[in-house]
Amino acid sequence: MLLDTASLYFRAYFGVPDSVRAPDGTPVNAVRGLLDFIARLVQDHHPDDLVACMDFDWRPQWRVDLIPSYKAHRVAEEAPEGSAEPDVEEVPDTLSPQVPVIEDVLDALGIARIGAAGYEADDVIGTLTGRAAGPVDVVTGDRDLFQLIDDRRGIRILYPLKGVGTLQITDGTLLREKYGVDGSGYADLALLRGDPSDGLPGVPGIGEKTAAKLLDAYGDLAGIMAAADDPASKLTPAQRRRLTEARPYIEVAPKVVRVATDVPVPDVDPALPAEPADPERLEALAVQWGLGGSLQRLLTTLQR
Repeated sequence: MLLDTASLYFRAYFGVPDSVRAPDGTPVNAVRGLLDFIARLVQDHHPDDLVACMDFDWRPQWRVDLIPSYKAHRVAEEAPEGSAEPDVEEVPDTLSPQVPVIEDVLDALGIARIGAAGYEADDVIGTLTGRAAGPVDVVTGDRDLFQLIDDRRGIRILYPLKGVGTLQITDGTLLREKYGVDGSGYADLALLRGDPSDGLPGVPGIGEKTAAKLLDAYGDLAGIMAAADDPASKLTPAQRRRLTEARPYIEVAPKVVRVATDVPVPDVDPALPAEPADPERLEALAVQWGLGGSLQRLLTTLQR
């Protein structure tokens, strides 16, 4: 089981009241909500291994270089020119201080936590999924990762509909029913459709349904663009014009939209811990941040 950790703690932050606070009054709603999410996921799905995948760079410069609008609307503070530091993402004031607490608690628990400099959690997930010898469940609220779905290899997306108690188990069958494509075609669909939440413009005039029809007719993005160049193809004049005008975007967008699968991730032990890796540190964190029942429920679940 691979967790898109930021996706989950954002969901926890907005799903748990900020009246959930540490003894010093600091909100810990994202921390406690995430611990409850992990406990429920382990209880319901019994993974052998679990990795919390992290955004070490939520807006990699190599993606911005290709599409400058990529996540631009979410930048709160740009990194100094020439700096190796990433841009600062606009997040709620009371969420940012909780992220280091989440990291400390996961480390003290012994839950594997992996990120890579210059890459998003999606890329870490894509890399680990590619290396996996057996089935993989990816837990994320980000539809971009639907591109990883592969029934042959048992790769599914567990997409939260309401917390993690109600998950949409997204496999190839459901993907084809909802979008008309399989996992390998989803990135092309997303590229053509665009995604305002990620600052991806898409091809003007080509929405999700049209994109699905084009992929069904021509196989993949390369087939669609070959049809745009072929006067004898059955593309409408408007579709041909739109695709031709969008060619500069279409040429660079695949590298932005498709998750990386060759990220230099560290070797870790992904096995679920039955006991905390650092009990004393965990106890200190539990007291400092008032983690109470949320941490205890997770510990109880891990010991079963």
